[in-house]
Parts: sequence; C-alpha cells; structure tokens
Amino acid sequence: MPSSTRPETSPTQAPPHQEGARLSHGLKQRHLSMIALGGVIGAGLFVGSGQGIAAAGPSIVVAYALSGLLVMLVMRMLGEMSAAYPSSGSFSAHAERAIGPWAGFAAGWSFWVLLCTAVGLEGIGAATIVQGWLPGTPQWMWVALFMVVFCGTNLAAVKNFGEFEFWFAALKVGAISLFLVLGVLAIAGVLPGTDAPGTANLTDFLPHGSQGLVVGLLASVFAYGGLETVTIAAAESQDPVRGVANAVRTAMWRIALFYVGSMAVVVTLVPWHTKEVAEKGPYVATLDHLGIPGAGRLMNVVVFVALLSAMNANIYGSSRIAYSLVRRGQGPRGLAKLSGGVPRIAVLTSCFFGFVCVLLSYWRPDDVFPWLLNMIGAVILVVWIFIAVSQLLLRRRIEREAPEKLVVRMWAFPWLTWVALAGMAAVFVLMAREPGTRVQLYSSGGMTLVLAAVGYAWQRLRARQD
Repeated sequence: MPSSTRPETSPTQAPPHQEGARLSHGLKQRHLSMIALGGVIGAGLFVGSGQGIAAAGPSIVVAYALSGLLVMLVMRMLGEMSAAYPSSGSFSAHAERAIGPWAGFAAGWSFWVLLCTAVGLEGIGAATIVQGWLPGTPQWMWVALFMVVFCGTNLAAVKNFGEFEFWFAALKVGAISLFLVLGVLAIAGVLPGTDAPGTANLTDFLPHGSQGLVVGLLASVFAYGGLETVTIAAAESQDPVRGVANAVRTAMWRIALFYVGSMAVVVTLVPWHTKEVAEKGPYVATLDHLGIPGAGRLMNVVVFVALLSAMNANIYGSSRIAYSLVRRGQGPRGLAKLSGGVPRIAVLTSCFFGFVCVLLSYWRPDDVFPWLLNMIGAVILVVWIFIAVSQLLLRRRIEREAPEKLVVRMWAFPWLTWVALAGMAAVFVLMAREPGTRVQLYSSGGMTLVLAAVGYAWQRLRARQD
C-alpha cells in the first residue's frame, strides 16, 4: 500500500486526525484565543528585535512586514489543514498524511529538538533577568526553579497550562497595547513632556544598505517562531475546528499590529543607532527615552513574563509533538503513555532534554552548546517548507474526498502557496550568503537529512513487517 495512506488505514495506530481524541479536552475557547493572541507576542519580539534594528535601521519595518506576509501565508496553510484534521501532531501529522511517514518523522522530531532547546535558552534568559534584580544569586538555581514549576504545570491537567498561558498572554497583550498607545501619543506630540519627532529618525532608512536589510529580515523571520503552538493546542480544546479557524483568521491584524506597528513606533521615536536599543531591548529603550518613570523596569517584567510564557508553551508543544509521533509509531512507545489525559512521560522527557541544554551551556559553552544552537537555527524554515508542500498535496485530496472539511481555505490556491515556497527558498539563499547564518543553514539541513533518512528506513522496515 502507498505510504501516504498508512495514517488512515493502519489498524495498529490511531489516525493522525483522531489521535488527539485520546488526550483530554480541557482547553476552553478563551484559552485557545489567548494562546493564539499571546503566541504572536513571543520572546523573540521583545529580546531579539534589538539586534535586527541595529543591523537594518528604520528598514526593520520593511523586514518585519515582508517576513510577516510569509508567516501569514504559512499560518493560513497550516490552519487549513489543522481545521480539516485537528491533531496534537499538527504539521508533523499533516506531512505524514500528505508526503509519507518519513516526512512526519523528520518534521516532528526536528521541531521537538528545537522546542526543547528553546526551553533551555528561555530559562537562561529569564534567569539572567532575575539575576539583575537579585545580584549574586546563581543562574542555574533560577533555571532549575522555572523548570520545576512549568514541568509540574504541564504534568497536571492541560487546563493548568491553559490558565498559565491565558494570564501570561493577557499581560503581554496589555503591555504591548499600552506601549503602542504611548508610542502613538509621543509621535503625535501629545504625550506630556515629549515633542513630536517627525521623520528625523527615519531619514537614514537603509544605514547599512541592502546587507543590513538582509540581516534584519533574517532576524525577523525567526522572531515569528511559536505561532504553531495554537494548532497543536487545538486538538485538546472543546471545539478544535472553530478554535483553529478563529486563530488563523485573525493572524493578519495581530502580526501587523504587534510586530510591524511596534517596530514602526520604536524606530520613529528612538535613533536606530542608540546602543540601548540592542543592549536593553527596543521596548525598554523606547520607554526610557520617553522618560516615563519606572516604565523601562516594568517592561523588563513583561520581557521576563514573555520568556516564562515561551518556556511553558514550548514544554507543552514538545511533549504533544512527541506524543503524537509515538502514537503514530515513530518513537519509543513509553512516551505515548497517558495519565489523566496527559502524556506525562513525554513532558518529563522534554523537560529533561531542555535542562540538559542548560547544563551544556555551562559545561561545554565553546563547542557542544554552539553546535546545538546552530543545529536548530533553520529548523523553523524546514518546518514551514513541510507545511507548504503538505498543503499543496492535501488540498486537492480534501476537495475530492471531504470538501466540507475546508472550513479554512488558503487564499488564491495554489498560487500563493507557490509564492510562499519561493519566499522560503529566498530566505535559504540569503542564509547561505551570510557567514553568520550559513553554518546554521548547513547544520539544520544536515540534521533534517539524517532524520529523514532514519524516518525512511523506519518506514521501509514497517512496510516489510506489514
């Protein structure tokens, strides 16, 4: 039988679009809505955007707009498939259905490595902030505390994860909205104690030429990582199809408002070359520049919450991806064990891998840890390519077999799907041209090829056994 039909027909495993039914459905619509909203405001926006501004100057607005358009297309494609086939495996399950088990294996396990590593990095970032508040305290102690808290949260009922993310997202949305309001008032010259800057900070639009814009574009692409979590969480919600549809349909204005809008406010109010933009982060630097008492320190709290939120979401996402892979026969069976509707072994494994990454940052900071970071550098782009190819193949099949499942439709199919693939290829070319990202491209590509080969060998072995 063709490998692409295995998920629907194999009697030994749950179909990818049904395996989530074995998980609990403790996430309410308000949880899913806030996860979708808060997922847009990630740690990359607060922490990583400063380096992009330093490289691209005011043209960072263009960089975020271009990469934002690409992300909108990816989310629309993913939303179409996830609304038709809700699954905790998300794009991994879709890749298996569309391309074959080897594709689901490669996409799923590479994303698992990315999320687990990110858990460690976010823990280190959050601990660094606490060290600034409490000098002399050991960083590892705070990372360990955060790990214990969020591991415990994810070991309990999924509604606990939902509640944490609901309030984390509410704080992030409130803070970024307040920032935008203050920024617009300052730009208009009506904020007390400030003068309208006009276009004085925008005159040197491309300070480092096209090369700086390229660096900013690459930084902005990776700042959007994390949007996929809502399609993973949808499988454990009370109404997965509606939740995914609502999240995807509102993605456009969220990206435009939170990312592009906030970058426009920052570069209009603060000279792009101000060293505090890269050192403190653009939001803290902007509020300090406006002279709002205590606002910069308050934004540091928001950045801290954003890092904790990302930790929590990534532990959740990695455990569900691992669970889905194993349920589809693509990993150690022990990870699929459920207790109270929660894959607790998968949660513990993901947390353990994340903490190992933290330990590597102490033990091997000059060789193993950088190698690990390079290996995950381009994984999100690899995942996006799997999403686009899967959507190209699945759309026609859904139209033939179950057109009523097309609750969310990709715009201008198939043309915009091809445009998205061309955009991803362009980003790969840009990464290959930049010395700082070339090693990431090759390392991530090498890991993906190894996983694809292992997945294909596993697929052939299972086919012979059947």
